[in-house]
Amino acid sequence: MPGYGRAKSEWDLLVGAGRDFPIERAKLGKVTSYTELKVTLARRTGYRAFDFERADERAAMGHLLGLIVEREQANAPSDPPLILSALVNYLDANDAGPGFYQLAKELQLLPMSASRDEEFSFWIKQMKRLYARHGAPPAVT
Repeated sequence: MPGYGRAKSEWDLLVGAGRDFPIERAKLGKVTSYTELKVTLARRTGYRAFDFERADERAAMGHLLGLIVEREQANAPSDPPLILSALVNYLDANDAGPGFYQLAKELQLLPMSASRDEEFSFWIKQMKRLYARHGAPPAVT
């Protein structure tokens, strides 16, 4: 599992911390951003923060999110699978990143030809299921 200039032991700790933080957000019925996640990971693990100015570091964050989804599915399987990274959005955006949708397609949860509306609807359903699983307070209507 080592790669992107990080040791296996570092990845192991990043995956654990990276799994815990979105679950904490889900319990609150909230999302997080890539920026908030990278800062939280650096603070909680003591490892260097991902540098989003660099393409390889952005790819490394995507790799990390994939590993987190794998661990979450292994630890708390669901059918259909829940994609914990649904709760990680771009800063000042109201949507998941393209890697989320690509992973959903690779897991055959979304068709490869999914429209933008289908993707958005899938993302919303994933968030609602994650909130329900982790005991988020009901939304105020």
